[in-house]
Amino acid sequence: MAELFLILRLAGERVAIRAADVEAVVETGPLTPVPGAPDHVAGLCALRSRVLTVIDCRASLDPSLSLADAPSEAVSTVVAGHPYALLLDGVEDVVEADCAASTPELPLAPYWRRVAQGTVEAEGDLLLLLDVEALIAGCPVETARAA
Repeated sequence: MAELFLILRLAGERVAIRAADVEAVVETGPLTPVPGAPDHVAGLCALRSRVLTVIDCRASLDPSLSLADAPSEAVSTVVAGHPYALLLDGVEDVVEADCAASTPELPLAPYWRRVAQGTVEAEGDLLLLLDVEALIAGCPVETARAA
């Protein structure tokens, strides 16, 4: 059965997330740092009278991918009742497509394998379907140390 997916760019790749996981595409304003937070937590921002925890999705994949000039384009989402903004390289389009529940044996970097929950065939491309909760959780400490 077809469902809606948001096509986005992250770490130089086109990937997808379920549109049902997205509240809105937003521009983050100035970020307030969070002392002691993991490296992939870029800070806090205010949006529509709510405070969102801002996740640098590149740093969430792999700390070495984070850039000092973080983009301001993000998607807002709510996980376990907590609002987040996920910083991305860019948002492209919403498409209707079928999803394969497993990731085929593709040569993927370990960080992609950690956040992939399947594939989506859209616009003639096979895209990884990302797990929003895995992006929010970030890179495990043992993986970050090995990098």
